[in-house]
Amino acid sequence: MHKAKLPGIEGIELFEGKAFHTTRWDYDYTGGSPTESMDHLRDKVVGIIGTGATSVQVVPQLARTAKEVYVFQRTPSAVGVRAQMPIDAEWFRSLPAGWQQERMRNFTEVVTGNTEEVDQVGDGWTAAMRVDTQTIPTTDEQRAELESIDFEVMEGFRRRVDEVIEDKETAEKLKPWYGKHCKRLCFHDEYLQAFNLPNVHLVDTDGRGVREMSAAGPIVDGKEFPLDLLIFASGFEVTTGLVDRLGFDPVGRDDVLLSERWHDGTHSLHGVITAEFPNLFVVSFIQAGFGLNFVHFLSESANHITWLIKHCLTQGIASIEATVEAEDEWLQTLWKRSGAIAQYNKTCTPSYGNSEGARTMLAARGAVYPGSLLAYAALLDDWRNAGTLEGTRVVLEN
Repeated sequence: MHKAKLPGIEGIELFEGKAFHTTRWDYDYTGGSPTESMDHLRDKVVGIIGTGATSVQVVPQLARTAKEVYVFQRTPSAVGVRAQMPIDAEWFRSLPAGWQQERMRNFTEVVTGNTEEVDQVGDGWTAAMRVDTQTIPTTDEQRAELESIDFEVMEGFRRRVDEVIEDKETAEKLKPWYGKHCKRLCFHDEYLQAFNLPNVHLVDTDGRGVREMSAAGPIVDGKEFPLDLLIFASGFEVTTGLVDRLGFDPVGRDDVLLSERWHDGTHSLHGVITAEFPNLFVVSFIQAGFGLNFVHFLSESANHITWLIKHCLTQGIASIEATVEAEDEWLQTLWKRSGAIAQYNKTCTPSYGNSEGARTMLAARGAVYPGSLLAYAALLDDWRNAGTLEGTRVVLEN
């Protein structure tokens, strides 16, 4: 996730005020810095499109200094208590070597429903995700139990809105009515509170998003909102084609382009290697494992790719790639095991988690390995330990 995404708003190019994406923040315009107040906004009317994880962090900062802040919302985030607190220095110094890896492992175990005796992290994530409600129920009773658990978790987020927001109409619009796995949960102690300030205004689009823009600003339900500054907190390209996100088109054997080979979506073994592109190693959760702690996923991916490279070097292998047959078999494995997630995602509002609701082969090939990231890592470990490089085509050095 590195390529900024702009919303597809009709007339977006017409806006004559200042505009930027949150990844390209212009401190020359806003003043301040990541640690200092944005004092240039004191006479500015500011709009922000998006209410996801980025906006949750940005809105409170804008509220402190901007003359007026308009928050344009498609779907409200579920925002829990962050409960930020200082780390005890003595406790930190007492941690044994390797504590980071163990803490990541423990977190992933807990948030994917694998009960641990001790929750080492103990934050909102582990509390909300301790039971995996995406599991395929085997009985009507289990289905009802999972739905009840999921509902109660989200009801806690909705109760917090009522506890914090003073205006009841605004509170209703800020309540998240979807399952806990549908969108990334957020935890912040100032976001909801910002909507109690007189200079902060929620513009709810009833799930439609901003669809029209004029030279002056966004238009919602026929009403124009003139702005000095428009900020796009609209996230990143996640499920679009790899070539689009790379910014270049890799060339494989016989001059085949990756955009041609992957015209209908990802073709891979384990989400890492692909046919006709020797020694191309991909780091992406598409057709691979996924974890709420992205650093843990990156660590497991790096371990696997490092092993592949080292193995090839020590065994005199000049190149390695997937076979087409292995790619097809891997995709079938993903599809067969993804039934519970697919059924759950059908109930979700549009997001990158369900490819914005798209029903295409591109979206279908964007499947993620179901279950725990640790289960995916164990699968890779078993594959490596087998020592046969099953599903690959290798070329030995001359």
